[in-house]
Amino acid sequence: MDAQRGKLFGRMIREVTVAARQGGGNPDANPRLRAVIQTAKSVNMPSENITKAIKKGTGELPGVNYEECVYEGYAPGGVAMMVEVVTDNKNRTSSELRKVFSKCGGHLGAGGCVSWLFHKKGVVTVDRKNVGEDELMEIVLDAGAEDLRLDGDTYVVTSPPENLEKLKAALSEKGIEISYAELTLVPESTVGVEGKVAEQVLRLAEALEECEDTQHVYANFDVPDEIMEELTSH
Repeated sequence: MDAQRGKLFGRMIREVTVAARQGGGNPDANPRLRAVIQTAKSVNMPSENITKAIKKGTGELPGVNYEECVYEGYAPGGVAMMVEVVTDNKNRTSSELRKVFSKCGGHLGAGGCVSWLFHKKGVVTVDRKNVGEDELMEIVLDAGAEDLRLDGDTYVVTSPPENLEKLKAALSEKGIEISYAELTLVPESTVGVEGKVAEQVLRLAEALEECEDTQHVYANFDVPDEIMEELTSH
């Protein structure tokens, strides 16, 4: 638990630092920084850690010079994968990711090999018990959402990336609690996988998540719910 917490905090610190470096240290004037701070607070990161990361990003404190990079590749079964990283050493990171892909039956590809399959979207989730579908539909469409669907007991709302903050504000104004909100990459099509291939794909995704510099892993695989439950219960 402590190791996972430490890794998560490290990931948040890198994101805060990069956001502050790119858009300044004032969250009111930097939407990306504001969103990252909200995420950091949601995982109980101490405010002192957040403040230090901001100051490192703005240059008020000495710190590591991080770069954002995106790596693309394929998992078994032709599944497309994208890995967003924040690193202070691109050579180290690319070497590590190449080994992980190879070990799990996939391969790291050239830039642009799968990015055309993914689109940046704002995604917000709301617990079904918090609001009726018709009411939610009216609110999110007025705020610029593109789609609303029900996934189990959760509403999933997608929007153009530039409308995410407006969408969150509209829901907050109506007193509707948001379970999750983030800019993410959504695949335009998926690849169905089962059996051993599904196991390999999930193992690769997990291994990529465990890499020190990884911030986010995106993939276009589709595993049936019953198979997913069986594989993740081991």
